[in-house]
Amino acid sequence: MFSVAQTSKSQFLDKARQAREERKGQKERERAATQIQALIRRFLCRCRLQRQIRKEVDDFFEACDAGTSKRNALSIFKIARKLLFIFGKEDKLRFEKLCRLILGSMDVDNEPKPDILQDSKLVTLYLTMLVTFTDTSTWKIVKGKGESLRPALTRICENIMGHLNQKGFYTILQVILLTNGLARSKPSLSKGTLSAIFTLSLRPVVAAHFSDNLLRSFLIHIMSVPAVVFHFSTLTPEVRHETHDLFRKFVIFLSREEQCADICVCLEGSHTLCLLGNLIHLGFLNEKVLEEEASHFVKDLTDMLSYCQRYVSQKKSNLTHWHPVLGWFSQTVDYGLNESMPLVTRQLQYLWGVPVIRTLFCDVLSKKLESQEPTPPSAQPTTSQNNLPVKNLFKRAFQKSASVRNILKPVGGKRVDSAEVQKVCSVCVLYQTALTTLNQIRLQILTGLTYLDDLLPKLWAFICELGPQGGLKLFLECLNNDTDESKQLLAMLMLFCDCSRHLITILDDIELYEEQISFKTEELITISSFLNTFVYKMIWDGILENAKGEKLDLFHSVHGWLMVLYERDCRRRFSPDDHWLRKDLKPSLLFQELEKGKRRAQLLLQYIPHVIPHKNRVLLFRNIVTKEKEALGLVETSSASPHVTHITIRRSRMLEDGYDQLRRLPVNSIKGVIRVKFVNDLGVDEAGIDQDGVFKEFLEEIIKKVFNPALNLFKTTSGNERLYPSPTSNIHENHLQLFEFVGKMLGKAMYEGIVVDVPFASFFLSQVLGHHHSTFYSSIDELPSLDSEFYKNLTSIKRYDGDVSDLGLTLSYDEDVMGQLVCHELIPGGKTMPVTNENKISYIHLMAHFRMHTQIKDQTVAFIRGFRCIINPEWLHMFSTPEVQRLISGDNAEIDLDDLKKHTVYYGGFHSSHRVIIWLWDILSSDFSAEERAMFLKFVTSCSRPPLLGFAYLKPPFSIRCVEVSDDQDTGDTLGSVLRGFFTIRKKEPGGRLPTSSTCFNLLKLPNYSKKSVLRDKLRYAISMNTGFELS
Repeated sequence: MFSVAQTSKSQFLDKARQAREERKGQKERERAATQIQALIRRFLCRCRLQRQIRKEVDDFFEACDAGTSKRNALSIFKIARKLLFIFGKEDKLRFEKLCRLILGSMDVDNEPKPDILQDSKLVTLYLTMLVTFTDTSTWKIVKGKGESLRPALTRICENIMGHLNQKGFYTILQVILLTNGLARSKPSLSKGTLSAIFTLSLRPVVAAHFSDNLLRSFLIHIMSVPAVVFHFSTLTPEVRHETHDLFRKFVIFLSREEQCADICVCLEGSHTLCLLGNLIHLGFLNEKVLEEEASHFVKDLTDMLSYCQRYVSQKKSNLTHWHPVLGWFSQTVDYGLNESMPLVTRQLQYLWGVPVIRTLFCDVLSKKLESQEPTPPSAQPTTSQNNLPVKNLFKRAFQKSASVRNILKPVGGKRVDSAEVQKVCSVCVLYQTALTTLNQIRLQILTGLTYLDDLLPKLWAFICELGPQGGLKLFLECLNNDTDESKQLLAMLMLFCDCSRHLITILDDIELYEEQISFKTEELITISSFLNTFVYKMIWDGILENAKGEKLDLFHSVHGWLMVLYERDCRRRFSPDDHWLRKDLKPSLLFQELEKGKRRAQLLLQYIPHVIPHKNRVLLFRNIVTKEKEALGLVETSSASPHVTHITIRRSRMLEDGYDQLRRLPVNSIKGVIRVKFVNDLGVDEAGIDQDGVFKEFLEEIIKKVFNPALNLFKTTSGNERLYPSPTSNIHENHLQLFEFVGKMLGKAMYEGIVVDVPFASFFLSQVLGHHHSTFYSSIDELPSLDSEFYKNLTSIKRYDGDVSDLGLTLSYDEDVMGQLVCHELIPGGKTMPVTNENKISYIHLMAHFRMHTQIKDQTVAFIRGFRCIINPEWLHMFSTPEVQRLISGDNAEIDLDDLKKHTVYYGGFHSSHRVIIWLWDILSSDFSAEERAMFLKFVTSCSRPPLLGFAYLKPPFSIRCVEVSDDQDTGDTLGSVLRGFFTIRKKEPGGRLPTSSTCFNLLKLPNYSKKSVLRDKLRYAISMNTGFELS
């Protein structure tokens, strides 16, 4: 019974709980229903209210449009409150009408009119609204009696601007500027729109008294828009008068390092560049402020360029992007700005324009070059000076004359820690940073910096005055210091070298030597001496071995400028004798260090071989060749003999037989011993044993034939008749194989030390040496060596003051090829492109390049291929173009008769004290002119120039033999003939015979004449008629 009662209680409790939960659920459902009903009623009520308000607004607008309702300010205010209360996406058109009503009620007449289709009408409307409600000047309420309300209303305007800034106002303005046209080459924003944007962007900054936060926002969002200053100053020039001295405030704000770094970090590379361009443009427009704030301006630009430079790369990689101004850039690039980059570049160009350069370099440009006479009133002040011969030019270089700038020697005196020096250094650092950062417009920067003729000479004078003992000593000390001061001084030197090298490269010979633009010849001598010593010290003192980064860049700048001057001097001398040599460098020590593999000796030979005397370099070249011969087993030793190649040559077909037999030989066989056997037309061997002599004759004859212009493999230049490949050599079926063969034969002659009388045009030799691949090479500079008249004609186009298009030239070249006129286009479509003042410089360089390179490209490549088979191009790196010509053709100095006499070998009874020999040397020294002595040497050796290292190195040695009979009866020396020659016993009087020679053995065959006068007359006749050249 107890258990039944207990069960009923439990059931009762469960039922009570369930009933309670049901009541609770019912209450929640009723509450939810009430809430839903309330929400629906509220929503329906809102919708009714919105419909009513929208209908009321629409009715108001219709009434206003119909003119039945008065548009007073109070009614517009009431309707505006209602519209803004319910404003949604579908109310944009109503909002636009409201804005127009408000502006109309405030009598606003200067609403911007969209001039271009892409310019949104809404943008201009809203901008006008913002312009109106951020300034009280146009409000009717503050005019007259309402003036007392102005402070309160102005405060309201400031509150509006503060609210706008909090909502990203500057970001939206930036988007409007970028998406509506300023990122393009031509803006699609109207003048009024731009003016409104500028006014709006400036008002918060002015209202906040140019606070740091708002200046920062203005710089990041407005001043980083591409060419915004350009567009403002072009479309709305009146804005320039409302800038509130912004440029000064920007410059001072950015001069704080942390602020400048913050701005740069916030901006991507392209936008930083845009900001840079706008700042430079502002500086150009505010010249007075720029002058006052020059130090801050220079620091700001340097810091911003340095920031960009961190991301500039020298080559393409997976992490880099191409930028049209910076080159390969490792930050993300906004390609949407690329279209506007030409305008940004145009702004950047103001930095190296004349006004800004004059302002920044005022301390240097204000310097007067001492002892410089004022220009006389005469119309021809320098004509006689320009026409002085070269030797007088050297003399003038060392004369202290009042007409010469007194800066030939470093004078010293300026303290490097002075404000003036620090300012000039900082400006130089700025431009040097620009050169290394703005890779793709580097040439534009250099051209701008060299535009003022007096900047570089005055900068050089400034450099000479630095330090207590002049520039060189100071800069050498800076190399060993790692201070900021030293880096700035070296940056100044680097900028001077880069700009000067660029200037000299673009000046032609008339401008450099005769007009002496920028630098006087005396200054070039001093500068080259400075550079030569500086580079030598950097190498020899071991600085270059460990140089990295800025020091390595400095070396390449100084070395580049030095080599441009050296190559110019090699082409046309301006320096005195031995100017380039280092007297404190002992060649023997250098060669010892080269043998030991010392790095500094190798670097010296690589970069400035000209400091070593030419004779020592020739010895080094011969030693290199000898070592290679030993390594290849081409030298006779006690244990082995070199392989000998035998060839048979018909005299009547010497070129054809030589070409057929030698062109297939391996390179090492050509470098080795080659024995030649001559046969006549009947196939009978000629007398004579080849011990190098016959091969020498064969080589000389081959070279004489292939370089004969009549063969049309080579042509001669007009004027000095020097050789270069013929553009029409393709008349020969195998002309390229012939050029390769000729290259091998010339290489073989140089390899064996055989001098051949082949004068090459210097432009062709430059290509053989690979100089045309150098960054310092200029085709126009080499053109006089091809055709001096053509060079004068081209440079006259450069100097033509009128409109070049009047001359009727096109970018093409017409050539008479075997009676047919052929038109060569210098660029694709060139024959239809006229030459104008804008492209005339390009035309000159294209024409020079075509004449000296394009026309003979295939022939030159084939010749070089053959030549380099034998001669390693690295061996010739230590020689200039004229020096290689001397290596090929011998020394151009006068013949040293004492040296020749000392190394002459006598045969047939002759000896050094023989009467005929004494007469011979006396005739050569006293009776013959220098030209006749050269003819005599050519008569015996086939080359009119002496060997570079003297006659001790002539192989075979120079020999004189006494002969009794003519060459066709001569059987060689016998005991009787030697005795008769020795004792001057004659079989018969030789008065009717002429001296002859065997050039293959460098042998003079001289009859035993009885009178000195007979010897003189016969010898003179023989060398003038060029008799001889026969094989004994």
